[in-house]
Amino acid sequence: MLRYLAFISIMISLLVSCKTETSKSEPAVLVNNRHTAIIEIKNPSLINSSLPRLFSNGEDLLMSWIQNKDSIASLKYSKFNGINWTAPTEIISGSDWFVNWADFPAIADNNGSILTNILKKSAEGTYTYDIHLQLYSKQKNTWKNNILLNQDGIKSEHGFVSMLPYNNDSFFVTWLDGRTLVGVPKENEQMTLRAAFIDAEGEISNDILLDDKTCECCNTAATMTSNGPIVAYRDRSDTEIRDISIVRFVNGNWTAPKNVYQDHWEIPGCPVNGPAIDSFNDAVALAWFTAENDNPRIQVSFSENQGETFGLQYRVDNGNAIGRVDIVMIDQNNAVVSWMEPDGIDTLIQILKVSSNGEKNIPITITKTRSERSSGFPQLELVGDRLYVAWTSLEDKKPTIKIVTVLASDL
Repeated sequence: MLRYLAFISIMISLLVSCKTETSKSEPAVLVNNRHTAIIEIKNPSLINSSLPRLFSNGEDLLMSWIQNKDSIASLKYSKFNGINWTAPTEIISGSDWFVNWADFPAIADNNGSILTNILKKSAEGTYTYDIHLQLYSKQKNTWKNNILLNQDGIKSEHGFVSMLPYNNDSFFVTWLDGRTLVGVPKENEQMTLRAAFIDAEGEISNDILLDDKTCECCNTAATMTSNGPIVAYRDRSDTEIRDISIVRFVNGNWTAPKNVYQDHWEIPGCPVNGPAIDSFNDAVALAWFTAENDNPRIQVSFSENQGETFGLQYRVDNGNAIGRVDIVMIDQNNAVVSWMEPDGIDTLIQILKVSSNGEKNIPITITKTRSERSSGFPQLELVGDRLYVAWTSLEDKKPTIKIVTVLASDL
């Protein structure tokens, strides 16, 4: 399988974190004649920590991450209430995990119950691993670990998980599933997209195929509307067009896959650059990276009807993006998008407010970076009126996690 493009492999390495307060030597970024304070938040992760994943339950910020020590990887999480972090909880550890810069654990909270996942090796092959869920029950105050999500029994690739809280303390999960990558004629070797629901006891139901041919290793994304979940992902046509598609859960049934836009990005291998999606009531915002005709850029589009149709697409980068997007809606008509783009020899993490009518503010640079995959995918979340950005920093010899916060109203 062609997994990476050479030009996409030049990715970020975060070097400079923001100070805990602005000063004359470290001025705040000027946006629309206002100073925007970028404040570093101390977090409970230690050195050799990486792959942060953020989740907002509306009141608190949850963060999961991987802690490495010798040959052991540990999945940990903590909760931030805007003032203090809870003591880190070690959920599970092991020496047989698949730990990857682009395919890393997700986390979601539903009224105090928590779902997360790891990827566990199932055979000796580089990309033979299964998805194991870890479920915390608030009622029982216990963890139920190693719930096997993909129950196909095929020694193949399963990962790129997205998860959301659902009804009655349950969860929705979607993932890329490689059960048809082995044991079939070569012309039938395809990565697929699947979804399922996980109840409060960890039982899996409604495991269903959503798309029988997708890009092999671009992250999935999901958001919840009053109809149900929407899944966004990078699709793959028979002619190697790899544009962004969505599927929607409407009236108890899944819609057919549908391209949001036909960018016509023809590419012979996976760019490792999936979309991001978020919702606010019936409104939906979608962000994605595309590079057809050697024109790499970040696009954003909005829907007013729960993803049934999308409006115009707006380019938000400064002219030469490398992707790794995230997006959050801050109200019915506005979203904040994050992405990576080069700046001379550096690469920047940028955030920008964009409206459904196409109005854009000036981008804010969160930090500078360098081109190493191990810096992972920056994360963006909103709690109250504050945005939080987390990433893996390589400014020292060993990776650490950095988090900064910005007031949404300052953008």
